[in-house]
Amino acid sequence: MKIAIITETFLPSTDGVVTRLKEAISHLLKQEHEVVVIAPDLGVTEYQGAIVEGVKTTKMPFYRSREFSMPQKKVKALLQKHDPDLVHVVNPALVGVAGVYYADKLNYPLIASYHTHVPKYLDYYRLYPFKPLVWWYFRKLHNYADVNLCTSKAIQGELQAKRFHNVNLWDRGVAIEKYHPDYQNADMREWLSGGKPENKLLVFVGRLAPEKEIHKIKPLLKERDDISLAIVGDGPVRGQLEDEFEGTNTVFTGFIHGEQLSQAFSSGDAFIFPSITETLGLVILEAMASGLPVIAAKSGPTMEQVEDGRTGLLFENEDTASMIDAINRLEDQELYDHLSKEARLEAEKFSWQRPSEQILDYYHQTLEVYSQRNVKTTKKRKVKATE
Repeated sequence: MKIAIITETFLPSTDGVVTRLKEAISHLLKQEHEVVVIAPDLGVTEYQGAIVEGVKTTKMPFYRSREFSMPQKKVKALLQKHDPDLVHVVNPALVGVAGVYYADKLNYPLIASYHTHVPKYLDYYRLYPFKPLVWWYFRKLHNYADVNLCTSKAIQGELQAKRFHNVNLWDRGVAIEKYHPDYQNADMREWLSGGKPENKLLVFVGRLAPEKEIHKIKPLLKERDDISLAIVGDGPVRGQLEDEFEGTNTVFTGFIHGEQLSQAFSSGDAFIFPSITETLGLVILEAMASGLPVIAAKSGPTMEQVEDGRTGLLFENEDTASMIDAINRLEDQELYDHLSKEARLEAEKFSWQRPSEQILDYYHQTLEVYSQRNVKTTKKRKVKATE
């Protein structure tokens, strides 16, 4: 089978979507399928034998730290050039719109996956009056697809309530060898703790954007000077956050990758996750695989991954006292050891093997739905022709 994957983000970018796509592509290639990736042109032309076709990029005035690709006719030309058996549009929003449009016009089987909860993000950009319009936009795009995917049961329920059709769950996964307690490193802890390795070290990993709600952690650092915070990642509000956290025990590392990132996870004492906008949050599973208890704000997708009192501790969103209480509970060494052990054991259940096999099953399902749809369309045409 030849698969065209059209995505808003790909290498060299690093985020949960890219991680998931890399694992899926690796599996597909091992199964001797052909893969073509159509993505923003950031200089990458292949990945493990998969062709990467770049399309022109631009920078958005409100998000200067990253380049995006807008809808463009080149997507049509690339689909015609490679003539895939199936098109998978990942997170259709910008260039993905062209993917959906031309897959439909050229009559290709289409699967779409929902990874970024854009309607929820509007609350953080003072654009909430546009939420009904944005929901309409994404529903319209996704309902062109024969099959839709999302990454958590909570989001699946929300999309179904918004009348997205044929929404299926694409399971989570983690590289359980890459993220492991054995990567704990004293020099890394020294750096992340700002030279205070004796402090309790909290680690945050992710994009530095308003919807991540990182500012909510600051009162905790004001409350306790024996806590250090490492913020790993970059994004449009990094400068604001550096100003806001000035004078606290906080280190901003920028982007780090590979073994350094593995060390950053495992050298902390706990992973803190204040966001409630995620469709899943793969970093939670990466932290758990690293043996870190997760301290997280309650949300549907987060609660699917973190069991309070077993693999982490949950706090009420926008409730500073609740967050501080969760951190204070880590002082119980017996509880801490239990959380750390169970977090790793839970993560070991979720290697990338299952979701990588699953995506191939969904591709076959898409071909079946497409075939049935075309049969029905042909029958209708024949009936009309005889009238």
